[in-house]
Amino acid sequence: MTFVLYNAPQSTCSQRVRFVLNAKRLPFQEIKLNLLAGDQLKPDYLRLNPNGVVPTLDHDGQIIIDSNVITEYLDEVEPETSFTPASAAARAHMRSLMHFMDEMPGAAVRVPTFNLAFLPGFQKMSHEDFVAFAESKPLRREFMLTMGQTGFPETEMKAALARLRRSYERMESEIGLSGGPWLLGEKLTLADVAAMPALVRMDDLGFADWQDLPSVTSWFRNIREHAAFGPTYY
Repeated sequence: MTFVLYNAPQSTCSQRVRFVLNAKRLPFQEIKLNLLAGDQLKPDYLRLNPNGVVPTLDHDGQIIIDSNVITEYLDEVEPETSFTPASAAARAHMRSLMHFMDEMPGAAVRVPTFNLAFLPGFQKMSHEDFVAFAESKPLRREFMLTMGQTGFPETEMKAALARLRRSYERMESEIGLSGGPWLLGEKLTLADVAAMPALVRMDDLGFADWQDLPSVTSWFRNIREHAAFGPTYY
């Protein structure tokens, strides 16, 4: 059984999949794509993933795309170390939280990420090259054209940070209801994995706006101490 992961080290979605692979101790071949160079938009890769984003998992020739779909797939094909609850109701709750993480922190974190981390690289491009690069992105075209080479305006940054703050507050509430230390209770699930990269990214950018939320603060410490965290964030 061979796993090949097409991903990028800095990609938050890639980090979800690497964490699960490492937590399950599954050997995998890692093919690193340079996103700024447009590796994810080359014809060979688009044949694997027509969305032109990372990650993509090749499991013995079966191509699986979308990070949350991949993590659920890994739990199905390698269930010995599972991050999925046993009961149908708990699984439904986990999946609803995974969807929330994509809609709220997963989407909002892109604005500070691009403004503070990726924008300098785009500013080095000519205007024509940047527009061509943005136009070539199947899922992120409008996002990148809105950002442009000057970045998102302050109003967009404030709105993104507000959405992130509401996400942390939702996590604090979920942990309180479940009894913690994880979102669904005593066991780490794929919902925690879905949330993890956004908080790690904001911490890296110096915007860890959850220090007044004790359950989220403990959650963040716990996930950083997990054995899979180090090899995921190499």
